[in-house]
Amino acid sequence: MEMQINVNTKIIYMDSAVPVMRAIENVKRDIRKVCCDSDEKGCDIVLIMENMQAEQFEIKCDNNMLVIYASDTLGFVYGLYHISRDILGVLPFWFWNDQVFIKKKGCRISGEYAYTSKPYAVKYRGWFVNDEVLIHKWYVDRKKDMPWEMVFEALLRCGGNLVIPGTDKNSHIYRDLAADMGLRITHHHAEPLGAPMFARRYPELTPSYDEYPEKFHELWKEGIDEQKKLDVIWNLGFRGQGDCPFWDNDPRYQTSESRGELMGKLIGLQRDYVQNEIPDAQYCTNLYGETMELYRDGYLKLPDDVIKIWADNGFGKMVTRRQGNHNPRIPALPKENNTGRHGIYYHVSFYDLQAANHITMLPNKPKLVHSELKKVLEHHVKDYWIINCSNVKPHVYYLDFIANMWRDGDVDIDKHLKGYIASYYGEDHITEIAECFRQYWQHALKHGEHEDDHAGEQFANHVARMLISQFMKDKSQRAEDLLWACDDKTLEGQVEWYKKLCAKGKESYEQLLCCYEKLDARLIDHERILFEDSLYLQAEIYYNCYSGALLMCEALCEAFAGEYKLAFYKAGKARKAYLRADRDMRDREHGKWHDFYANECLTDIKQTAWVIEGLMSYIRNLGDGPHFYLWQREFLYSEEDRRVVLVCNMENHLKDLELYELMEERYGDM
Repeated sequence: MEMQINVNTKIIYMDSAVPVMRAIENVKRDIRKVCCDSDEKGCDIVLIMENMQAEQFEIKCDNNMLVIYASDTLGFVYGLYHISRDILGVLPFWFWNDQVFIKKKGCRISGEYAYTSKPYAVKYRGWFVNDEVLIHKWYVDRKKDMPWEMVFEALLRCGGNLVIPGTDKNSHIYRDLAADMGLRITHHHAEPLGAPMFARRYPELTPSYDEYPEKFHELWKEGIDEQKKLDVIWNLGFRGQGDCPFWDNDPRYQTSESRGELMGKLIGLQRDYVQNEIPDAQYCTNLYGETMELYRDGYLKLPDDVIKIWADNGFGKMVTRRQGNHNPRIPALPKENNTGRHGIYYHVSFYDLQAANHITMLPNKPKLVHSELKKVLEHHVKDYWIINCSNVKPHVYYLDFIANMWRDGDVDIDKHLKGYIASYYGEDHITEIAECFRQYWQHALKHGEHEDDHAGEQFANHVARMLISQFMKDKSQRAEDLLWACDDKTLEGQVEWYKKLCAKGKESYEQLLCCYEKLDARLIDHERILFEDSLYLQAEIYYNCYSGALLMCEALCEAFAGEYKLAFYKAGKARKAYLRADRDMRDREHGKWHDFYANECLTDIKQTAWVIEGLMSYIRNLGDGPHFYLWQREFLYSEEDRRVVLVCNMENHLKDLELYELMEERYGDM
C-alpha cells in the first residue's frame, strides 16, 4: 500500500535527545519546503530504539508509518536526514547551492520501502571550519548563528560526525551549537585541548613553558573543564602562539632532541589531565609541519592510543607542507609497520599567503584527490578524517566528493561529477557543465614542477604584493619571501618570471571565460544562477586577478626603465582589474548571500588594489616629485597652455586617482 509524507505528517519520538529534536525540526522544515497544504492524511514517522551498531539505522514501512530504528542519537539523526534526501529530495548542500523546491501535495512512498544503512569507511569524519572570514561576518535572516548552523547541518547530511567548529574564538563560541546538533568536537592543531591561548590570557608574558608551566597547566585544565560534558576527541600537542613552532616563542630549544622531548612530555601530561576527568576519552595529535619532522626522525614519542593525524600540503598531496621557502615534500603517511590509530587533515581550501586557493575551488584535479585519498585508505588511515572546509560555498563540489570517499571508501569520478551536476544544476545541460568543471582544472596555472603545483587565487595576489613591497623597500634586492617559487638573483628577474606566468594565466582564463560565456547564454533560471555563482564567478576572479598581476608586472618593468608615467598608468590599470574581481564577487551577493564576500580579507583582492594604489603614489614621487605639477599640466592643460609655465598650476594638486583618470582619457588601452 502506498503512503505519503505531507504537511500532516507527524514525527513521533519518545525521548528528548537534543540533536534528534533539532533534526526533527529540520525535517519538519523540509516538509514545509517541499509540500503544500493538503487535506490528505500523511504517514507518521516514528523513531524506535533498536539494538544496532553505533550510528547505523534502518527504515521500514509498517501500518502506514515510516519507522526509523537506531540505537543512538546519530543513528536517528542520519535516518531523519536520509528520509529528507531520499524521499523529500532535500540535498545535503541545499542551502549552499540554493536548491529550488517546487511544492507538491505530498511525497509518495511504496509500502515496500526499506533502507538499511551500512558502516562508513572512515570512523571519525568531519570538517574544520577554518579561515572562516566570510561566514564570520555574515548574517542570514539577521542571525549570526545561522551560517554556522547551516555548516553543521550540511556536514551531518554528508555523514559527518566530527567538527572543529571554527578557529580561535569561534571554536569556543560555536562548539555548543555543534554538539547540540550531534557532532563530536575536536580542536585546531595550534590549540591543544581547545584551551584558551596563553598569549591572549597573558599578553604581557612571554609564552614560555619553562617560565610559566603552572599557567599553561591551568589553561589546559580550564579547557578540559569547559568541554568535559561534550563528546570530544581531545587534540594533544604543543605549538607556538599561532600556527608556528613553539620555539619561535621560546628560543631555548635549539635542537630536535630538546624540542621533541618537551613536546612529548607535554602531550603525555595533557593526556593524563584528560584521563583523570574522562577515563574513556579519545585522543589525537597532528603530525603537521614541524611536529611531523620530529616524529619522523624519532625525536617525538607518542602514546599508542593517540590518533596520529597526517596532513596534506594544502594542495591535496599527502606530503609535508611548504613553510616559507622551506618545502621538503616528505611523504606524510604512516609506514606499513607503523601500528596504532591514524587519521588525516586534508584541505579543499588553504591559506598560505603564497599560492593556495581560499575563495575558489581547489585547482588540482579530482583524479589527484582521488588517488591521494585511495592511498590514505591503503595505508589503513581510517580512524579520523578532518577536512578543511573553510567557508563551504566555494568548495561544495570537493566537500561532496570527499563525503562519498569517507562513506564508501571510493568514488567513480565521472559518475560523481555528473550526479552532482544533475542534483544541483539540473539535468538539461549535464554534459556541458561537466565539461566546464573539467576545463576549470585544465586551465589552472601551473607554477612549479610537481603535479599539485597549480595556483590558487592567492598566487595572483600575494605574489604581486611581495614584488610591489620589495620594489618600494629596496628594488636593488630580490624578494627573499619569493624564493620558494623563483630564486632569480634580482628583483627584476623575479618580476620577469612572474610576468610570463601571469600572461599565461590571463590568456588561459580568458579562454575559459569565453567557453563559460557561450554556455551561460544558453542556461536559464536556477541553473544559470548557480553556474554564475560558482564556476563562472571563479573564472572571473582568476581572469581579472591575472590581468591585474600582468599589468602590475608591466608597471614595475616600466619603472625599472625609468618610464614613470607609463609605470603609474599601468599600475592604475592593474588596480582597476583587481577591483573588477572584487566587484565580480560582490555582484553575486543576491538574496541571502548579501555581504557574503564583504569580509574577504585573506586573499583580500581589494587589498591588492590598495597596495597598487600605494605603488602609484611611490612611482609618482619618483617621476613627478617633489613638486607634483608637471604631470598635472601635461594631462590637464591644453597643448598651448602646458608649454607656458608662468605659474606652476592654477588648480589644487590632483590626487593620484584623479590624475590616473586624465591619463586614461588619453592613453586608453595602450
